[in-house]
Amino acid sequence: MSARWGILALLFGMRAVMAFQFQAVAALSPLMMDHFAVGLAETGLILGLYLAPGMIVALPGGALGQRFGDKEVVTAGLGLMVLGGVMMALGQGWALHLAGRLVAGAGGVLLNVLMTKMVVDWFRDREISTAMAIFVNSWPVGIALALVTLPPFAAGAGYGGAMWLVAGVTAAAFILFPLAYRAPEGVAAAARRAWPAGRVMTAVIAAGAVWGFYNTAFAMVFGFGPAVLSEQGWSLAEAGAATSLVLWAMALGVPLGGLIADRTGQAGAVMLAGFLGFAVTLWLAGTGAAGAPLFAAMGFLAGLPAGPVMALPGRILAPATAATGMGIFFAVYYVLMLAVPWAVGEAAERAGTARLAFDAGVLMLVLTLLSFLVYGRAARTVRMPEPEGQT
Repeated sequence: MSARWGILALLFGMRAVMAFQFQAVAALSPLMMDHFAVGLAETGLILGLYLAPGMIVALPGGALGQRFGDKEVVTAGLGLMVLGGVMMALGQGWALHLAGRLVAGAGGVLLNVLMTKMVVDWFRDREISTAMAIFVNSWPVGIALALVTLPPFAAGAGYGGAMWLVAGVTAAAFILFPLAYRAPEGVAAAARRAWPAGRVMTAVIAAGAVWGFYNTAFAMVFGFGPAVLSEQGWSLAEAGAATSLVLWAMALGVPLGGLIADRTGQAGAVMLAGFLGFAVTLWLAGTGAAGAPLFAAMGFLAGLPAGPVMALPGRILAPATAATGMGIFFAVYYVLMLAVPWAVGEAAERAGTARLAFDAGVLMLVLTLLSFLVYGRAARTVRMPEPEGQT
């Protein structure tokens, strides 16, 4: 029992490092735009570029883990994150900066797919929604840490110095992970790999869309939030602190949502309440009602659905289809996370205001709700085997 929670803590830390690296660009976006003389459209591109390799790497990610070992592939992913971070810290040109972001993102994709599978391996049929909620919580924690620590650090060390700090954090994770992780007993005897089909395939794709649209709404907040508040006269440090409040409050809502879903069996109600609450508070923030209570409420409500959403594929995937099914789930997510921030950045630049991003976030949450309804309709006809120890 204690071993699996210790492993979850390790995986939490590794994914928080990934989130820290992902958020570094957005946390320092005004400095980056000045440093490279780029605009909102380029900012939207580099935000999504970290996730771009997912369109290619996510699908075979599970197969790579089965062939070479989950631990080995995750370690290789951390190595790519270090390499990409060093390229960004060294790069004096925009092209090399983009290339470094892409390399780091390829490593991050391997972490995301395989570490999610690792959580399933350790918690299959045992508090999976709670475990997933805790695991998912690593993302807002890492993002909030980047928002709070990087702007003050960059004030003294500059944009390049902050990029070296990010590379150093990923290097520490690269050293720690292979020393600390071990697979649960019996994982090597996993069922053969197969493709989901029929209603299961429909449900997996819909679940990926739920996770993708839900996260693009977050991307509007923590990707463009500092720029939105800077337009309103806030300093970079103030804007980063205000945006991070959403993530800190989310860190409270995420585990609570997973716990409620596990204890009550009402995962659907938890997700719907969270989606609607997130949409309302984000719309209010877009009208200019930007204050600490609103940002805190937004983060808390937005966090409630995260664990139950991540558990959606596991509710309809049998062991034989888990690896390829999770690859499909993440491939859909990555396509949306690349395309939407870029498109919103282009639209915001043409409109002449970053505030457009918050309106786009509300639209993404509407699409999240619609995708969830499609998932529910398809999943109703899928009959899963009973969890171990139950009849």
